[in-house]
Amino acid sequence: MRNTTLKQMMLVALLAATGALAACGNLSRNVAPDGSHADTLVWPNPESATPLHKGGTYPNVSDLRLIHAGMDKRQIMDRIGAPHFSEGVFGVHEWNYLFNFHKHGSDEATQCQYKILFDDHQRARSFYWKPESCADLVNPPHHEMKKHEPMAAQTFTLSADALFAFNTSNAADITPHGREELAALAQKIVDAGDAISSVQVTGYTDRIGSDTYNDDLSKRRADTVASELQQHGVPAGKLTAAGRGKSDPVVECSEHKRVALIACLAPNRRVEVKVSGSK
Repeated sequence: MRNTTLKQMMLVALLAATGALAACGNLSRNVAPDGSHADTLVWPNPESATPLHKGGTYPNVSDLRLIHAGMDKRQIMDRIGAPHFSEGVFGVHEWNYLFNFHKHGSDEATQCQYKILFDDHQRARSFYWKPESCADLVNPPHHEMKKHEPMAAQTFTLSADALFAFNTSNAADITPHGREELAALAQKIVDAGDAISSVQVTGYTDRIGSDTYNDDLSKRRADTVASELQQHGVPAGKLTAAGRGKSDPVVECSEHKRVALIACLAPNRRVEVKVSGSK
């Protein structure tokens, strides 16, 4: 898979050098720094697809279903290849694709355009189809989805030290390992489908610092984790977030030196994600 991606990237670079793939900037107007939206979405003319993609390609639907927020460009290319138009590849905030899908039981094909917007860190954040009904060709409508058996409640404990840079709480502060951990957890939740009724995200801190500060930090971290799970496909309607500061410690520590105390209290700095099954 990586060898395939490397060949794709080398081919794209060659095309760019010959002018066939000019880095002409964003097509859509004013893509937000976090990649969540653009002031105006602009769709390229299907006829302007690069020579390699004239008429569109037939994607592997299973690979398309694996595309989610937080993926970098290499990971996306591993699944669905390089973009099909001349917006550029590296340093741009938008990729566009032209896909064809066979209609069930027919040789006819439906043509769809697919757009991905990236944040300033070059990670995918929002996704669009033209026409919007094309989304149903990849992900069936909810009433057609397989029903899952109810599941018992589970609590996943995530180390705050592994998720965030020290004393931070924003999405931009999530560590690479933290992003992978959240993406994997979100995928488990999404795969469970309607077997899950609610996802409660609760942040905790250690006892160092004021109650006000710790309560606020734990809530901000819980909100960020909930937002990341939503970006990876967990329905917003199932998510709630709360901060409980230094309450419910996992460990008690008697160390007097600050460095040793911080290390000892690490298990208390955590985010718990409680997944409850449907009734």
